[in-house]
Amino acid sequence: MKAVWYERTGAAPDVLSFGDMPTPVAGPGEVRVRLEASGVNPADAGRRAGSYRAMEFPRVIPNSDGAGIVDQVGDGVTRLQVGRRVWLYNGQRNGRAFGTAAEYITLAEHLVTPLPDNVSFAAGATLGIPCMTAWCCLFGDRPIAGQTVLVTGGAGAVGHYAVQLAKWGGARVIATVSSSAKAEQARLAGADLVIDYKTEDVVARTMAFTGQRGVDRVVDVDFGGNIATTLKLMAMNSTIAVYATSGNRNPVVPMRELMEKCIALRALVLFALPPALLAAAQVDISKWLAAGTRIHNIAAEFALSETAQAHLAVEKGDNLGTVIVGCAR
Repeated sequence: MKAVWYERTGAAPDVLSFGDMPTPVAGPGEVRVRLEASGVNPADAGRRAGSYRAMEFPRVIPNSDGAGIVDQVGDGVTRLQVGRRVWLYNGQRNGRAFGTAAEYITLAEHLVTPLPDNVSFAAGATLGIPCMTAWCCLFGDRPIAGQTVLVTGGAGAVGHYAVQLAKWGGARVIATVSSSAKAEQARLAGADLVIDYKTEDVVARTMAFTGQRGVDRVVDVDFGGNIATTLKLMAMNSTIAVYATSGNRNPVVPMRELMEKCIALRALVLFALPPALLAAAQVDISKWLAAGTRIHNIAAEFALSETAQAHLAVEKGDNLGTVIVGCAR
């Protein structure tokens, strides 16, 4: 099969190779997916760059997320059949060296979910880390119906799904953004209130919207960078769900202020969450996809041989949506 790989970390054009690798064979409990699209997430680029963590394998095929068609099933597989359209997540993560920047991938059946016929493969490749993370941030503790949820970075890959899922879950949704273009994306996703944090007072607008009560849950793209503001707009017995902290990677956590309002911190990284929670996310996302038309933001598309350019596009950090690599023959 054709694939992209790296054997050392560094800049994408310097370390990513494109060529032939053996086509994998599905083992017991595994399915093989003929990939049509691969999603590139910031964590994928960070692992390849060496800024995320040290290499865990001598050769790595990057990218965690993807979509395609099951073309082989191993012994013991009962939920998926050959010919099924699917999306997948955690393709290249702990314990697995070979991800989705390839024509084929084999992985455990539980990491693969049926993809509705009306969702394109490119859109399906945006679901993995972004949509799963958004769901776990929102529903990892309890239902959110009737609550007010604040999504920071409401036009980002995770944030845009969080807005849509929170509305589906019965919440009122506030989204913060950094431009008028991103504000439009957040509104299209269903946000009830959109705040440009560069030009508006986030705390004042949030507290006015909630009748001075504050928000019940924050889905936070930058805990360290936002914490001073976030603490001012939290309701009593609320939750901050943290999936990134790029602005300040080692923030001081003001425990007394959290305690005074009984604010819970839910810090998460997708691959380490309990299997039962991840399985619930897959089931619920399938219900959400089936319940109506959804918005899947694709920032750009590249050929498999252009994976280095795709990684560079992700590293620029100005994308509205997920960068996709096409894996079709």
